[in-house]
Amino acid sequence: MQHTVVERELELRLILSPERSIPVPARLGYRSDDPYAVHIAFHTTSEQPVNWTFSRGLLVEGVFRPSGQGDVRVWPAKVEGRSVVVMALSSPDGDALLQAPAAQLSAWLERTLRVVPPGSEGGQLGLDKALDQLLAQ
Repeated sequence: MQHTVVERELELRLILSPERSIPVPARLGYRSDDPYAVHIAFHTTSEQPVNWTFSRGLLVEGVFRPSGQGDVRVWPAKVEGRSVVVMALSSPDGDALLQAPAAQLSAWLERTLRVVPPGSEGGQLGLDKALDQLLAQ
């Protein structure tokens, strides 16, 4: 089975304080063989990128309304008249507050939704086929 990868380089803003933020290059990744997840690799000053994986549905919802709880929270906002999507990430290593440009993030998410439409993720995993084979035995 052919798998599709949808990637996009994007510059996010790491919010250090209400007055100060710094650019953080990131790569958004989506794979049709892992249809429920999105992957974000943050290219920080360390040698290895910092990788986060979370639910595509959470990110899609977060473009429109506050979404998530715990380690990953996402919500839409306006900053200086621009539409952004804010991501609050928490881990044992620390917390980060990031802003992504809403239009670019939404365009990438739309591409992932064309590859695997919402509700069809289970079919991408081949679970139905595996279950049919199991039950046929």
